[in-house]
Amino acid sequence: MRNVLPVLTVVAAIIAIWYAAAVPLNAPWAYDKAQRAGIELSAADLVADTWAQDKPKLPVPHQVAAEIWDTTGALVLKGRGFSKRSLLYHSWVTFSATMLGFLLGTGLGILLAVGIVHNRTMDRSVMPWVIASQTVPIIAIAPMIIVVLNAVGISGLLPKAMISMYLSFFPVVVGMVKGLRSPDAMQLDQMRTWNASRTQTFRYLRLPSSMPYFFTSLKIAMAASLVGAIIGELPTGAVAGLGARLLAGSYYGQTVQIWSALLMAALLAAILVGIIGAVQRVALARMGMGR
Repeated sequence: MRNVLPVLTVVAAIIAIWYAAAVPLNAPWAYDKAQRAGIELSAADLVADTWAQDKPKLPVPHQVAAEIWDTTGALVLKGRGFSKRSLLYHSWVTFSATMLGFLLGTGLGILLAVGIVHNRTMDRSVMPWVIASQTVPIIAIAPMIIVVLNAVGISGLLPKAMISMYLSFFPVVVGMVKGLRSPDAMQLDQMRTWNASRTQTFRYLRLPSSMPYFFTSLKIAMAASLVGAIIGELPTGAVAGLGARLLAGSYYGQTVQIWSALLMAALLAAILVGIIGAVQRVALARMGMGR
């Protein structure tokens, strides 16, 4: 309960602020309707109207919850959980690109980190480029990646995964470099006294020491990969995926649809990061680093 109660308190506060913010944001449309109808709105009528509009500027939680239920739970009960109307189907499409990009980004990040730690030239040349790569907005790079890959006949899952990889490799590089360099001079000197090779030093000292940094980097990389997959669906004109749902909602002013897709993306990210956290606790405990 010590862990659950603070989380529930914060969630309750967010929901309360959310409901309160919906009133002034949706009030102009309510007043406009009342003026055209020649009636005056009381405070209670205003609140009721702002919490029940079809296309509000800010949908309230119960509207978003109803939309999520209609596009997930209700369809599951009808045996159509993965129909093209279902958020589960769109989440799966985004998840597939997220995981492929995450795996590619993690592999690239580990390779770069190992090279940077063991090669002074790579440290001085590659590391600045790795950092500089993240200063360019991904929303500007994504269309170029899509166009270039389409020009050479590559479309579908891989272009979205490449965008996810671009975002996810950076935290892995930074975290692994920090982790591989975390052993202090005394530990490295001890390995030298044992006449350990560079490979043995890496396997028995640097790599185990980097694990806490590695798993923390994976959590950030997973969230970044999901963002990349969603962004990758925008310039492709995709008809499936959470990014496609956001795009369709923005075209037709369906703010409830937009917010339901956003919350589904947040839930997906929380589940994926939670899985990494569970693996981290098991792995570190087996290595003797857990509590």
